[in-house]
Amino acid sequence: MILQKKLLIATNNPGKVKELRQLLMGLAGVELVTPGELGLKMMVEESGESFTENAGLKARVYTQATGLVVLADDSGLEVDALGGAPGLFSARYSEKPGATDADRRAYLLENLAGKPHPWTARFQAVIAISIPGDEIKYAEGVCEGEIITEERGANGFGYDPIFFIPKLGKTMAELSDEEKNRVSHRGQGVRAAIPTLQEIFGLD
Repeated sequence: MILQKKLLIATNNPGKVKELRQLLMGLAGVELVTPGELGLKMMVEESGESFTENAGLKARVYTQATGLVVLADDSGLEVDALGGAPGLFSARYSEKPGATDADRRAYLLENLAGKPHPWTARFQAVIAISIPGDEIKYAEGVCEGEIITEERGANGFGYDPIFFIPKLGKTMAELSDEEKNRVSHRGQGVRAAIPTLQEIFGLD
């Protein structure tokens, strides 16, 4: 059991931070902090060959730097018509330097032009939990859907406005926070990781 009930969320991405804070609200008495709040200005090179490797790498580096329990995630979009791309490169999928989320969505649709529909896809997330002096624990989540050409919804980031979930009849960006956290890849992954976190912090 860890006596210092502090969990470092290893991201400064505002969208991810918001989601993770909501998903981790049930960890009573555990203080959630971000690298920015601790004054950390580290850039971890995501040199792994899988979401699991990248998540574990981030978690371990931040634990070594802070001595804290760390939750890191690596996630991405895999589109079948593009052979699984953008995959590991989802956050950097553009030909433009300094590309925005809108640029990346446009580039994805540009690459899908002419490919037969439906453009089946999935969001994958791997959650890594690093404990000082211990092995890294992992959890995973997957959300299946399709890519559409029309952007819909404003409650999201990244590829959310063009990621359509047929069973809900909505894009990820059209979902309420509660709906999104219930079905999203990150929501599933964090829920799978909660028992591990409860054990680490000695919570019932």
